[in-house]
Amino acid sequence: MEWRPNTWTSCSATQRSATLSSASLSPRPIWRACSGPAEGKENGLTRRCLVIGASSFIGAYVVDALLDAGYKVVGTGRNRRFADYYRKLGVEYIPLDLDDPSGLGALPADFDFVAHLAGRLPANSAFDLSTEDDAADYIRTNALGTAFLLEWARKNDVRRIVSTTSYADVQNSWSASEPVREDWPRDFRLSGDHAAYVISKNASADLLFYYNEQYGMRNCVFRLPPVYGCGPHGSLRINGTVKKSGIGLFVDKAKAGEDIIVFGDADAAVRDIVYVKDVAQAFLKAGESESASGLYNIGSGCAVSLREQAEAIADVFSGVAGTSEVCIDETRPNGIQPYSFDISRAAFDFGYAPEFADFRDLMADWKAEEERGVMPALFDINPDTERGGVS
Repeated sequence: MEWRPNTWTSCSATQRSATLSSASLSPRPIWRACSGPAEGKENGLTRRCLVIGASSFIGAYVVDALLDAGYKVVGTGRNRRFADYYRKLGVEYIPLDLDDPSGLGALPADFDFVAHLAGRLPANSAFDLSTEDDAADYIRTNALGTAFLLEWARKNDVRRIVSTTSYADVQNSWSASEPVREDWPRDFRLSGDHAAYVISKNASADLLFYYNEQYGMRNCVFRLPPVYGCGPHGSLRINGTVKKSGIGLFVDKAKAGEDIIVFGDADAAVRDIVYVKDVAQAFLKAGESESASGLYNIGSGCAVSLREQAEAIADVFSGVAGTSEVCIDETRPNGIQPYSFDISRAAFDFGYAPEFADFRDLMADWKAEEERGVMPALFDINPDTERGGVS
């Protein structure tokens, strides 16, 4: 069989998933059943995965998805606060900073695959480009760090690393009419506070592909749109300055029953947003696939408008204060460049099928995780502070 790109259509209400089950207070996130193989065993042996960046937002959910599938997991990170959390889950947690490659020598070997989620992000960067540039830091962590990890994997006969890249690698080609595909040539911006990050992630991806060609590895790179979920999303840094995030502002307004004001053309501002649990399941499925290799779009497969986002958040997070009214202010631009994702290659190669493609379902599960309190406590999310403490 040959994979062919899908023709994209927007998601409709008929595509919504089943109603969420009640949340519990178990120490790990609530997971829906997913399709595809996820047994965690091969020939009766427990499969093993190394998660680089287990203290990151996505990394924490990937660890839980792997444990849920029966894997033996070893995690690394820079945040020592995660050590006790993972110890209770039976996960060995090893301090590791990719800026210091000597730490790789302390890692055990014998893994079925590596999930690589450590990296330097613009949302955590304190640099103001008007006074100082941190391009070297991005290259050191994201590109050189990947190079050192790849050589460690090759020497230890680990045949697959699953990692990520920025969806902004094709930003100049985004449009509302044609979904982003993996075969598009790169076309990204060479200015702004994300430029050096995108350059470093492109280099990281190219190194992973180089090891595929040169050494016969089966590395996978996930191109990710914004990844939502219960975690450190209340604020972020833009050119070094801490600002309230758009999603954080919408959620806060909905909880308070206050009007949610949406700027610009709220219906034309469409984009693909993926839930963190769907990303975690993609890591699991790609890691277990015999054929997966190369670049994959990992999104919801749906384009959701700014109006639809605001209305879903107002409905899901409404409380005793009532339901927020969504108001449109067309006089102020929203700054959103529309785009959508074709996810058919991931579906064809390793059975990727997002369980939370409907944005309302995504936000309902986010709320369930928030009410359980495990992820907010883990990421030290405090509504009275600017940002959680994990990078």
